[in-house]
Amino acid sequence: MTEHRYCVIMADGTGSPSQLRITFERFKDIVPSRHILVVTLARFAESARAILPELPAENLLLEPSARKTAPCMVYAAYTLLRRDPEAVIVATPWDLVIRDEQLFGQTVNDAFTYVEEHDVLMTLGIVPRTPDVNFGYIQVKEGRNAHLMAGPLQVKTFTEKPSQELAEVFVRTGEFFWNSGIFVWKASTICSEMERYVPEVTELFRGWQEHICEPAFVERAYAECPKVSLDYGVMEHTDRAWLYPARFGWADIERL
Repeated sequence: MTEHRYCVIMADGTGSPSQLRITFERFKDIVPSRHILVVTLARFAESARAILPELPAENLLLEPSARKTAPCMVYAAYTLLRRDPEAVIVATPWDLVIRDEQLFGQTVNDAFTYVEEHDVLMTLGIVPRTPDVNFGYIQVKEGRNAHLMAGPLQVKTFTEKPSQELAEVFVRTGEFFWNSGIFVWKASTICSEMERYVPEVTELFRGWQEHICEPAFVERAYAECPKVSLDYGVMEHTDRAWLYPARFGWADIERL
């Protein structure tokens, strides 16, 4: 069942190196370890190799410069699409703290199963415990008390770090979830949507089918690449955005 499942860890190189190891170990229980890729800045290559000596060399993707998550995913998704046209990806920041690893694994596997059968862009949405103004929120179309529902829900809107008053309304309605930053999608689907919504990035990777593994090709692409996030560039525009409710403990490491 995990034959075409992959994990992409988006690691910007800041913070504690031990967190990268923790994230790698977390996903080893969900996808084969040989299917885990790490995307990080070239200047952190030596550190990443020291932390993850077992990581295959071809699974360490080095960005010449920081360009946010959309270029990162273009690079990773094209790399995987070249290797495996049926690849399905869980993409995660490297610096998340997860509590209840068993429930986390079950949630990711459930999202994988749905995505394998549907051409959607799935994000894991955390059922909010408090009206926290430090997180982004995602509203779903199912309406009030959607936070009590199980299974995938269709995304309606994204809101980045609302005011306290607005956050209280969001949590009270039950229509809103915290944006976890964890995504699940087919490589083919996310590539298609990125080509549609962030062509200013994907056009720079024209010829990826032959050259995506060449450092000089990646260097040229990043030299002109704008800084664009996946949320802003793709998720806020696509009609394929869905959310899988998540009830495991979750925190951005910066908030601890």
